[in-house]
Amino acid sequence: MTKLTYTAEELLADDAFEAPLWGGKVRCHGGYIDGAYVSPRGLHRRPAIEAWRARLREEGAPLIHIPDTYVPPHYPSYEQAKLLLQEGLTEPVTRALTTISIVEGFGARIREVHLPDFAAEIREDISGTALAHLDQGLFEAHARDEAGHRDQGGHKQMWEAARDAGLDAPKIPGDVLLRMMGGAGAGGRRAAERVFPQLSSRMEQMVTFIANILVVETFAEDVFAWAIELLGDEEIMAHPVEAAHLVDCVRVDEKPHVDYLTVALSELRMRTLIGEGGEEVSGAEVVDTIFSRQLRGAATSRPRDTRERLQGEIRELIDDAARASKLASRFESMDSGWTFPAAEDEQLDILLA
Repeated sequence: MTKLTYTAEELLADDAFEAPLWGGKVRCHGGYIDGAYVSPRGLHRRPAIEAWRARLREEGAPLIHIPDTYVPPHYPSYEQAKLLLQEGLTEPVTRALTTISIVEGFGARIREVHLPDFAAEIREDISGTALAHLDQGLFEAHARDEAGHRDQGGHKQMWEAARDAGLDAPKIPGDVLLRMMGGAGAGGRRAAERVFPQLSSRMEQMVTFIANILVVETFAEDVFAWAIELLGDEEIMAHPVEAAHLVDCVRVDEKPHVDYLTVALSELRMRTLIGEGGEEVSGAEVVDTIFSRQLRGAATSRPRDTRERLQGEIRELIDDAARASKLASRFESMDSGWTFPAAEDEQLDILLA
């Protein structure tokens, strides 16, 4: 029989690496087997996620899915970022890469998610599912991947090392974190809104949190492609091979995150949720509604905010007004002009049969 139940120790277990991964002077997680990079904590996590996914397929359950057309292109684009570097404006690219590393470090917060009482709030059994293993190794493995664990660096440190290798240890703007926090107000207010008040706050908060993380992790595929192309550019980078390889290792590591979050939400939408007053609510209605809200919000507001912030920053960094205006115009002319393809009242295509 296919194994569907795992201990936390199993889901945190590593393969037998033959050589370690280094990010500059930092020993990072994962390692090499037969010369190929292998992600950390995958010895049992990989087959576990595949087994849970296979079970969903056998049950005929659709998977939560984000079509490529819903994913906004990274801003600035590779061409825009290269233009800035060629014009001597290193700070915007340094800021972008540093922001990514900080966000990765915040990923450790996933271990702090307070799960609802599944036995009391889900009518059907969840044994042998990804849902049942969220606090039994999956969240902890995810947290360690992102922020590192003990003497091993994680994605935060790997992004920092990639930035420093590519840009030759650039000066880090002192206000990166402050600017990040300054743009979080609207998102925080929206996150506090209750969509299904009949459910426990823990249930709704868990679904919202997982949905948001899944959207971010899915959008990251475009970030990886952007960073690998930019940091691997021999014309403008100091150590392009090392820098691009580190980002590619992070890309490989993120796949199990997308996979287990997808499976967990897909399992939940196939079940019946029980509200605090005993009212039954379709898991599909809850997951689809919350996931669509998170997806639409991330694909519309974040790109707009990033665009406005960066265009203003370019003008701030150049003292010569005429040069600043000329470069800003050239930079903005390279914008793809991407917009979210679905109207506000249009139902989103978020299921993969």
